[in-house]
Amino acid sequence: MGSFPLLPDRNGRRRFVALGDSFTEGVGDRSKRLPNGVRGWADRVAEKLAKAEPGWEYANLAIRSKRLRHIIDEQLEPALAMQPTLVTLYAGGNDILDFGTDVDALMAEYESLVARLAATGATVVLFTGFDVKVSAVLEPLKKRNIAYNRRVREIAARYNAVLVDYWCFDAFHDRRMWDSDRLHMSKAGHKYLAGQVLDHLGVPHKISPLEWEPPSKLSLREWEQAQRRWVHDWVLPLFGRKLRGVTLGDMLSPRWPEPVKVPRKGGLKKLLEKAPAAAPEGN
Repeated sequence: MGSFPLLPDRNGRRRFVALGDSFTEGVGDRSKRLPNGVRGWADRVAEKLAKAEPGWEYANLAIRSKRLRHIIDEQLEPALAMQPTLVTLYAGGNDILDFGTDVDALMAEYESLVARLAATGATVVLFTGFDVKVSAVLEPLKKRNIAYNRRVREIAARYNAVLVDYWCFDAFHDRRMWDSDRLHMSKAGHKYLAGQVLDHLGVPHKISPLEWEPPSKLSLREWEQAQRRWVHDWVLPLFGRKLRGVTLGDMLSPRWPEPVKVPRKGGLKKLLEKAPAAAPEGN
C-alpha cells in the first residue's frame, strides 16, 4: 500500500473517473441531496483526494444494474475522453448473477476493458467481488465468483493495477455492513471501503471503522420474519424485473457525468447547495 503515488499528468491535471454498476454508484449509502439519492465510497474517496491535494476533479459514470457490456458500450469512451489520471473499475458482478453467463468470455471482455484503461497511463484500481452470504439459493454461483476473483487478480498483476481484494475483508462478515437487500453495502460498508481504497493509494485520511458491539443473535422467530420481509421486499421484485427484462438503472443517468472540481471543504454536497433534492434511491 502507498506504492502508487498519484502524480498529476504533464498538464498538471488530477482527475478521478469511476466506472461500474451499483457498487460504484453508491447504492445502499443514501443521501437525499446528492445525484440519484446516494453517496457511496467513490464520492468519499474523491473528497479525501481533494483534501490531501487540492485540484482534484471527479466523474462517476457508474449506474446500477449495468452489465459489463453496458459499461464497455456506455462508459468506456466517455471515460477515455476525460483523460483520467486515476480510474476505478468494478464490473461483472451483475453478469455473474445472470443465468448462462460464460465466465471465460466475460473475463476476456473484462481484460480488454482493463487494457484500454491501463493504456492511458492512469493509475487503475480493480476490485475482487465479495462472497455475499445472501441465501443458499445463490450458493451455486460461488464457483463463478471464485473464478472471477482469480482472473481479476491475474489481470491486475498483468497491467500493474492497484488491487483492492474485497473478497478478503473480514469486516464485511458483519451484517451491519450490508443494506437491507443484503447485496449492497450499507453506509458503514461504503465508508469502510473508501478507507481501504485510500489506504491502497497511499492517501491520508481519518476514516476509521465503527467500533460496534458484537451483533445480537436473532431468535428463530426474528430470523423467519426477516427472511419473509427480505423475500417480499427484494427477492420477488428482483425476479419480476428479470422476467420483464428491465432494471432499476434503465431510467437513470450517471451521477457525475462530467468532471467536477471537488471542493476541499464541504465536499461534493457543496456543489449542490442550490440544486433541487435528489430523487429517492432504489436498489
